[in-house]
Amino acid sequence: MADPSSYRPKPGQIPDSPGVYKFRDEHGRVIYVGKAKSLRQRLSSYFQDITNLHQRTATMVTTAAAVEWTVVSTEVEALQLEYSWIKEFDPRFNVKYRDDKSYPSLAVTMNEEFPRVQVMRGPKRKGVRYFGPYAHAWAIRETVDLLLRVFPVRTCSAGVFKRSAQIGRPCLLGYIGKCSAPCVGRISADDHRELAEEFCDFMAGHTGTYLRRLEQRMKDAASEMEYEQAARLRDDLEALRRAMEKNAVVLADATDADLIAVAEDELEAAVQIFHVRGGRVRGQRGWVTDKVEAVDTAGLVEHALQQLYGDERGDAERSGGSGGVPKEVLVPALPAPSEPVAQWLSDRRGSHVSLRVPQRGDKKDLMATVQRNAQHALALHKTKRASDLTTRSRALEEIAAALDLDTAPLRIECYDISHLQGDDVVASMVVFEDGLARKSEYRRFQIKTFAGQDDVRSMHEVISRRFRRYLLEKQKTGEWEGESGEVPANHGDVPLDHEEQASGPIDPDTGRPRKFAYPPQLVVVDGGQPQVAAARRALEELGIDDVAVCGLAKRLEEVWLPGDDDPVILPRSSEGLYLLQRVRDEAHRFAISYQRSKRSKSMKAGALDSVPGLGETRRQALLKHFGSLKRLRAATIEEICEVPGIGRRTAETVAATLAAAAPAAPAVNTATGEIIEEADGTPPGADPSHHRGIST
Repeated sequence: MADPSSYRPKPGQIPDSPGVYKFRDEHGRVIYVGKAKSLRQRLSSYFQDITNLHQRTATMVTTAAAVEWTVVSTEVEALQLEYSWIKEFDPRFNVKYRDDKSYPSLAVTMNEEFPRVQVMRGPKRKGVRYFGPYAHAWAIRETVDLLLRVFPVRTCSAGVFKRSAQIGRPCLLGYIGKCSAPCVGRISADDHRELAEEFCDFMAGHTGTYLRRLEQRMKDAASEMEYEQAARLRDDLEALRRAMEKNAVVLADATDADLIAVAEDELEAAVQIFHVRGGRVRGQRGWVTDKVEAVDTAGLVEHALQQLYGDERGDAERSGGSGGVPKEVLVPALPAPSEPVAQWLSDRRGSHVSLRVPQRGDKKDLMATVQRNAQHALALHKTKRASDLTTRSRALEEIAAALDLDTAPLRIECYDISHLQGDDVVASMVVFEDGLARKSEYRRFQIKTFAGQDDVRSMHEVISRRFRRYLLEKQKTGEWEGESGEVPANHGDVPLDHEEQASGPIDPDTGRPRKFAYPPQLVVVDGGQPQVAAARRALEELGIDDVAVCGLAKRLEEVWLPGDDDPVILPRSSEGLYLLQRVRDEAHRFAISYQRSKRSKSMKAGALDSVPGLGETRRQALLKHFGSLKRLRAATIEEICEVPGIGRRTAETVAATLAAAAPAAPAVNTATGEIIEEADGTPPGADPSHHRGIST
């Protein structure tokens, strides 16, 4: 715990101007980012008597070891820089809203030749129009199913689309009238794009004109005694009205607005957002966060605005759906001061944005509904979290007691070795902090010092490489206290690459952690006594004696400790054993996935990979043109020259290389004698154009 007075800036050193400041801990990590209208006044408030500070603020300033700042011209610039740094450094003491789920949106891929309607999650893509987000994917599918009757836009994947085009038959949706079947030329690309634009206009709220036009067509068909056509139009109208009922009108003046409500207690806060477009609720999302810094409702609102609009550009009308920045943003409390935030929103929209608290009428009533949703979300989260926290804490305490550790292992690292009969030997490292997976800290290794199957030797190499990086950084910062002052030599001739020799866990320019920056309290290896002994030996060779080691054997799920002849047996109902199993299984999964990806790459390597001067782009062009390696091998030099980018000299080289390479034998099921794949990788009897990995 640091004394804030040890790094307090000298009087008069801090400028009295707007800016953004960063607190760093002893390792150089950025742990808090803030902005201020006056840096001098704000930073001075952190260095008063600790007893006068909020408990969370006191924890932050005693964890920090340094403070630095950047001066900007305006408060709007400070707001933007603060958002950028929070996103970049992920400081532990800043409020960070995280979606409690990945909310799905209805997306129309207008960037494709034949736009596709589909459900999408994750970050937004350029050229795609989004509507939502929705609380559930099935709500999107219900809406789309109703609208496809009137707007038969393509919904199939690229693979299905290409397959239908090749065989000349549409999929089922094309036969039942819910797709216009552009794959087989029933509709041109321009007409299909116009259909997709009409779909987007309807979803964006421009419904009145289209409904009136459809109703008039129905009346005209009836007056001309085209009763079947009139009946189809009547059913289309009913489908559209049912789709519209799913988004009831809540604001009569066709308002575009986002309503944000906050429910909070001393430790946590929940945020709910309703996206209103054209007077209708088009989407809803929610976040829950720990209040790791002393912040009031207005501060939570400001953080929510940064999170919500930090990556948005343009207005909601041009973006479609709930994207972009709307004309109005309604909040329960205004940030202080509110003018820079409103200006920041206006800059991102490109026109004026009204940021205010609703006082009366329909908007205030709708805000009350959003507030109730936020309160319900917080109550539900606390119910789940209480159980989770209790269970995780009990698990860590049980592990500490069983392994005779001084404290609960808040950071656990687990290692596993994976190979296929001694080939492609790899290792994985997974990290659990506070009983939860920290996937950003996962690492993968390739075994470098030997070939073949030797799990014990592999484990020794991986542990040595991981902890040597850590010691090199301690040496770099002067924290290493070995007898010679130097990190021990490479035991087992484990090679160190350039990054292992020179890179640090904290980038001095950005403050972000690099690989292998922090040691665990507990190392878990997948295996029994031999693997545990190898891990302990690697640590001892490096002079590390403050990291506990154990192994979890799969056969009886017994826990092995270094030097013990008998394992530790945890009860089957033990939460500690369950946590160790989860850690071990996650390491096994991560290692297997890496090993399979390497094996897949080596299996996909074919005869074309050995052609001198032939890169990936031209290899794909050749395979796309001929459909398979078999057809390419049978082609003449003149036919190969027809491929764009392939000259005669290259064509001659390709032909010579393929002629010299003997074709591989077909893959055979040894149990039944059945041919699984032909020599060129295609299934027996299959169209070579559908060769795996070939884009046609």
